[in-house]
Amino acid sequence: MDKLQLAKRIKESAYLEGDFLLRSGKRSSYYLDKYLFETQPDILKALGKEFCKHLSPAVSRIAGAELGGVALAAAASLESGKPWLIVRNSKKGYGTGKMIEGILKAGDMVLLVEDIATTGGQVLEAAKILTEAGAKVDRIVCVIDRKQGARENIEAAGYLFESILTKEDLGITE
Repeated sequence: MDKLQLAKRIKESAYLEGDFLLRSGKRSSYYLDKYLFETQPDILKALGKEFCKHLSPAVSRIAGAELGGVALAAAASLESGKPWLIVRNSKKGYGTGKMIEGILKAGDMVLLVEDIATTGGQVLEAAKILTEAGAKVDRIVCVIDRKQGARENIEAAGYLFESILTKEDLGITE
């Protein structure tokens, strides 16, 4: 599936209109429901391939923040053969209580994948957890950049930011 087909499939499966409150606290007249596109095998497979186009030779791990980044990191891992990690939003009060699930060694170079970037808040929290654990974030790549400050915030924090698609690629002009 090429990028044009991917954008079309994502929009037809996940674009909703209405009045929505986003995680960033902003209101929007449209919503891209990541779970509606991430649960479609053809889209998920295509996204795994797209994420692999952003892998530098130095990357040894792929990471995604729970919950939306988990399927994306798994898809990229399956496509690339590189191990993947889950970055938790909070510690669990049972079991190992880790913030990162999977094997991470100090100095590992990580590709951090994200679903939809609005301001970049959640993925920056995940990047902080990874770096505090001794990893280096090679770059942050999202499926869709809503173009509402994520790039600026992520780059201001010192990370390289890339997106597979933007809202314009989906035909969203607002």
